[in-house]
Amino acid sequence: MNSRRFTSSVLFILFFAMAAQAQDNTSKTDAAGTVSSPAARFPFSVFASKEALARFGGIFNEGKAAPPLGQDIQASRTFYDKINSDRAERMKKLYPVEIAAQKFAGVAADVVTPKGGVDARNTQRVLINLHGGAFLWGAGSGGLVEAIPVASVGKIKVITVDYRQGPEHTFPAASEDVEKVYRELLKTYKPQNIGIYGCSAGGALTAEAITWLQTKNLSAPGAIGIFCAGVVDFAGDSAYIGHLLMGESVPEHAFPLTELPYFSGADPASPLVVPGVSREVLTKFPPTLLVSGSRDFAMSAALRSNELLTEAGVKTELHVWEGMWHSFFSDPELPESKAMYAVVARFFDRELGRAGASNKRH
Repeated sequence: MNSRRFTSSVLFILFFAMAAQAQDNTSKTDAAGTVSSPAARFPFSVFASKEALARFGGIFNEGKAAPPLGQDIQASRTFYDKINSDRAERMKKLYPVEIAAQKFAGVAADVVTPKGGVDARNTQRVLINLHGGAFLWGAGSGGLVEAIPVASVGKIKVITVDYRQGPEHTFPAASEDVEKVYRELLKTYKPQNIGIYGCSAGGALTAEAITWLQTKNLSAPGAIGIFCAGVVDFAGDSAYIGHLLMGESVPEHAFPLTELPYFSGADPASPLVVPGVSREVLTKFPPTLLVSGSRDFAMSAALRSNELLTEAGVKTELHVWEGMWHSFFSDPELPESKAMYAVVARFFDRELGRAGASNKRH
């Protein structure tokens, strides 16, 4: 074989090898619409802050070090309490508050107030926080992480509730605890002056609690905040893409709430578990603030919730921060976190106490 023919043969083989490799790296889709991609690159968003980029590596590593969900509950509680305790201490330096333990109808809680007291316009207002943590962890430090900045920035009292969780307790124990705290507050505050908010599991519980209060013929609170969660299950595109963008394994299927120990035996078709299955229930929701991030596995749930609530005639406000992950605002130094706290403060300041904000049942 002469050198020219040899060179041509080699180039021919290399061309088809490269073509085959390119074909192997091409994304594919099946009849069910499932897209498979063997390789991909996802640069960090140019729209996110430099502080978020610096923190992203730490969040990435924390995710890798986290104990598997549901396998060793105590290990998970210890792991997340250490992280949240550190965050809470950082928050106290940035957002000075007073913290006092108190029980409401037997339910333990921490009452968080800004140093110097609440603003004069908020003396007749109060917020209830329902912490995140997969209905498994988050009591104490996790609640403070969600309550401290909101209390300080909003100049308002925040009561973060230590509601019952799994696996020791099952649905509807947490909803019952929220009802107890709410009833106690109704002795002092008008319903339209009470707000409820929570992140992740606490966001889901916020939606469930509103449905639960309806069954008890109680007036709805003046406004609610559902953060990194929704009135629907954790599903949709972000239930897969969110994990991929955080460097985690893409799950075979979206993780339904009812797979959590707390929801053992619960009916996923019940609006008490997933309020979004009932338009009638949603029509009675108060003004709702929805918050997520573009790398949050719960972003699709927030987007879908905004659609359903809007269709049901509910006033909503939706904020999605670019490049941000699940519960990103737990890190108080991020510009995105500070922006989120300001959004929450403005929302509740605007909506609490508005005429006709709550249902007319008493």
